[in-house]
Amino acid sequence: MKTLRNLVLALGLITLSGGLGGCTVFDSFSEVDALNEVQATGSPFTQALTGEYRTYSNSELHDMFDYPDSLHFARKGLAAAAGETVLPEPVSDWNLQENEIQELSAARGRLLLAFDLGAREKAPALSATAQARFDCWIEQTEEKDPDAAACKSQFMDAMNQLEGQVGPAPAGAPMDDSGMMGPVEALDVQPDGPMAAEDAVYLVFFNWDSSELGAAALNVLDAVKQEVDRNPPGAINIVGHADTSGAQDYNQRLSFRRATSVRDALVERGISESMLKIDGKGENELLVPTPDNIREPANRRANISFE
Repeated sequence: MKTLRNLVLALGLITLSGGLGGCTVFDSFSEVDALNEVQATGSPFTQALTGEYRTYSNSELHDMFDYPDSLHFARKGLAAAAGETVLPEPVSDWNLQENEIQELSAARGRLLLAFDLGAREKAPALSATAQARFDCWIEQTEEKDPDAAACKSQFMDAMNQLEGQVGPAPAGAPMDDSGMMGPVEALDVQPDGPMAAEDAVYLVFFNWDSSELGAAALNVLDAVKQEVDRNPPGAINIVGHADTSGAQDYNQRLSFRRATSVRDALVERGISESMLKIDGKGENELLVPTPDNIREPANRRANISFE
């Protein structure tokens, strides 16, 4: 993604140097200027997100001299200012290592799940901070910048607060600093009461066009095993999913392979195969709605729930 943005910027500067001889580099960044002047509309969340991207795009431009990314995040800020739904950065758009992809995909899924549970409405400013810090984390990670650790820490702090407002995490299954997805409360669970086993859901994420389980996914399955040992359910449902990239019939098979991989890994951990039910939904029941042929990491997953 960085290469593409650098190319677009270079082409723009060549045009400017040929046609506007006296124009400076900074004169070309009208999106940042526009974001600095715009009056945000829309929901409290989109207004707060506008401010977050305004701060970050200016920092990228004036402090880091990162012109492509300053424009990229200014454009996201302008979209938020117009009241549009702006999502956290797709992990597949960035040049990352395998371990970075696993960790950031899990973290993004954690954020999107909080949004799905109403975080943007319940805590708009905190939700905006979490999204902006995630985008900072992924951008700085690609650049191998030491500041990535600070962005990650700020994201984790915001997520811990956000999940506290959306609903408490179940006892014995905390979200840790790895971004591991543990059980998530259903919408109708009361904060003061214990969560029933059937209300818990675990999410396991996959790389594009893959049914292999990475380190973060295996951590989730370890947590499933611990919960089963503490509170044995009657049955465990494993439902595989795919994003919309590729053919529907292929994605249906891929989603089933993902569910099968999860089942086999749980059997290896000592869970009886007779307890496990598997299914594949293909491109149906997307966690993040997208058009066709979109690689969305949050949709490449398996849901694990108890009966």
